[in-house]
Amino acid sequence: MKDTLVFGASLKPDRYSNIAIKRLVDKGYVTKAYGLQVGVIHGVQIMTNLDDIQNIHTITLYLNPKRQKTYYNDIINLQPARVIFNPGTENPEFYELLEKNGIEIVIACTLVLLATDQY
Repeated sequence: MKDTLVFGASLKPDRYSNIAIKRLVDKGYVTKAYGLQVGVIHGVQIMTNLDDIQNIHTITLYLNPKRQKTYYNDIINLQPARVIFNPGTENPEFYELLEKNGIEIVIACTLVLLATDQY
C-alpha cells in the first residue's frame, strides 16, 4: 500500500485527523503524521519537521485554507500523487498550484473514503 501523510495531525482524540490516523492504520495503510505537537497516535509518531518525510503517495489535509498557505511549497515539494481536501480545507488557490505541478486534487472526506472502500 502507498504511504499516506496526515497533514495537520492533532493529539486530541475527538479531532478528525486523529480518527483518520487510527482508521488508516487499522486498514493497513502506511501512515505518517505531521503536526505542531510531538506525540504518538495509534503507533504513529507525529513529526514536527517535514525534512525526513519522503515517498508519500497521498496527503490528507486537516488545515484550514489560511494555515495551508505557509505549507504550499512544502506540500508540493513532497511530490504526492494526490492531496485530499477534507471538509473545511477546501482551497481553490491551492488546487491551482497543485494541478500545475501534476498533483491530483480530491475533495472528499478521508473517513468516508475509508469507510466505503474508495480510498
